[in-house]
Amino acid sequence: MSLKCGIVGLPNVGKSTLFNCLSNAKAQSANYPFCTIEPNIGTISVPDERLEKLEAIVNPQRVMPTTMEIVDIAGLVKGASKGEGLGNQFLANIRETDAIIHVLRCFDDGNVVHVDGSVDPVRDKEVIDIELQLKDLESIEKRVSSLARVIKSGDKDAIKEHELGTKIQEALEAGISVRALDFDEKEMEIVKQFQLITSKPVMYLCNVDEASVKSGNAHVDAVKEAVKDENAEVLVIGAAIESDITELETYEERQMFLDELELDEPGVNRLIRSAYKLLDLDTYFTAGEKEVRAWTIKKGMTAPQAAGVIHTDFEKGFIRAEVMKYADFVELGSEAAVKEAGKFKVEGKEYIVEDGDVMHFRFNV
Repeated sequence: MSLKCGIVGLPNVGKSTLFNCLSNAKAQSANYPFCTIEPNIGTISVPDERLEKLEAIVNPQRVMPTTMEIVDIAGLVKGASKGEGLGNQFLANIRETDAIIHVLRCFDDGNVVHVDGSVDPVRDKEVIDIELQLKDLESIEKRVSSLARVIKSGDKDAIKEHELGTKIQEALEAGISVRALDFDEKEMEIVKQFQLITSKPVMYLCNVDEASVKSGNAHVDAVKEAVKDENAEVLVIGAAIESDITELETYEERQMFLDELELDEPGVNRLIRSAYKLLDLDTYFTAGEKEVRAWTIKKGMTAPQAAGVIHTDFEKGFIRAEVMKYADFVELGSEAAVKEAGKFKVEGKEYIVEDGDVMHFRFNV
């Protein structure tokens, strides 16, 4: 399941530093692999403590975490919607992602030049918002114009599309991103077809100095106030600290460093989990002697669809799913004990997989 989070922001806000931290397996609590597909795309493991507990119970030959893709997108400048700087490349790359991690500079440092001469994360956010809204406005104006000709024939689908397109156009003209608008489920399906950048879910990442990692600062407070109506998570991370962590050779050294800062884990671990959540993903597990493995599914997938993530044959020939809840499996300590307790369930094609389910699939090709 190839879903991508794009890291965006103005130049010199810490995007590449964060991406490089994510790209280093030492930043994780376990040394799972990282691989670069292209210079700016990384496949990273999603930290999940549940895997360690399953490993302790099952004692498999190997453990495989689930993964996701992070894209380091070229820094954006004013005028990007008109092709300024790397604008066209930026907008093409961001269109291919499923969610946005918007990095904002929330630290003062005279040695790191700000592209606009001063530190103001709310202004920086608005610069990127405006550029993306302008690009979406350009796209939706063309769509509405073409639909205006079709609706004369009385086509009901086209009329609905035109209605939604006009609503979006008016919002963008007022400086409101598509994600801030209310749509019902059917309308959302139509909106997705417009492929608008500002319809993508977003998380704001405040890059702070060491002193502000635990409790934030005035810049972070300003960002939280500015985005309070957006239903978006605001995450605080110190990219410089994360960079220092990746330089340490062993898990023990990294843990000592975190203890000194009174941090429970590297910030990139929180970032990866939040990005996973932003993409509306869940995890289920398979657990056997050969392998304990985490699998990524879209929230709300049925058992056959979840089986298809392993192999398309599993979905085509799906017979049933044998399901244990993670909490039951860990508490009772074995599959046999779960069965004895009457908590081992056999589910059919309609079953909606829940996050943390431990599953076996029966299928016939």
